[in-house]
Amino acid sequence: MRYEEFMIEGRNAVIEAFRSGKNVDKLFLLEHSKESAVNTVIREAKKQDTLIQYVKKERLDQMSETGRHQGVIAYIAAYEYATVDEILKNAEKKGEAPFIFLLDDIEDPHNLGAIIRTANLAGAHGVIIPKRRAAGLTATAVKASAGAIHYTPVAKVTNLSKTIEDLKKQGLWFVCADMGGTMMYDLDFTGSIGLVIGNEGRGVSRLVKEKCDFTAAIPMAGDIDSLNASVAAGVLAYEIVRQRR
Repeated sequence: MRYEEFMIEGRNAVIEAFRSGKNVDKLFLLEHSKESAVNTVIREAKKQDTLIQYVKKERLDQMSETGRHQGVIAYIAAYEYATVDEILKNAEKKGEAPFIFLLDDIEDPHNLGAIIRTANLAGAHGVIIPKRRAAGLTATAVKASAGAIHYTPVAKVTNLSKTIEDLKKQGLWFVCADMGGTMMYDLDFTGSIGLVIGNEGRGVSRLVKEKCDFTAAIPMAGDIDSLNASVAAGVLAYEIVRQRR
């Protein structure tokens, strides 16, 4: 699988990608462009709530595989997204209390793929990611998931806080990873649970943290102050697995 298969260049090609319903994860546009076709691209991107980044020509030239980007490069999801309802149905079908990962602005596609892999191995029913400011299902993420993406559905939502509120009404409890939280061994992770993992540098955002029922701290005895996001996800996920068994 070659990564460039998931990159589309040129105004018309990108407009057609949007109009054909493809999941465009990120859009890179030449800054200060006044072309009317670029305005059409922007209009289509806003309908899909696609993340737009305005960059210099040098950056686009560097990214381009064809040398004919016309000031427009889009990254298409390498895999189809599921819905939150499909994730819940996945749990129902297995006769299990829902166990869902929610990722608050994970930016590195390698981390995203690794977390999807962990979610699959821990028996989670799906992964939820936000539409904005976060890694999507690029070829890199799909490859890093080591095939787990074929079995673990990933949903993309506009507002993570609102999604947590909606899932709480369906009986889920939410725990987020935070160094200032309660030691994870002292918390009850049985039942329907959502595990929230924060951004690699900033952690879980304040708005999302406020919606969580618990904050869980991972015991650490080393000289550095935090774990990689995908490792933290694995540690907490397996404490949830232990308790659910």
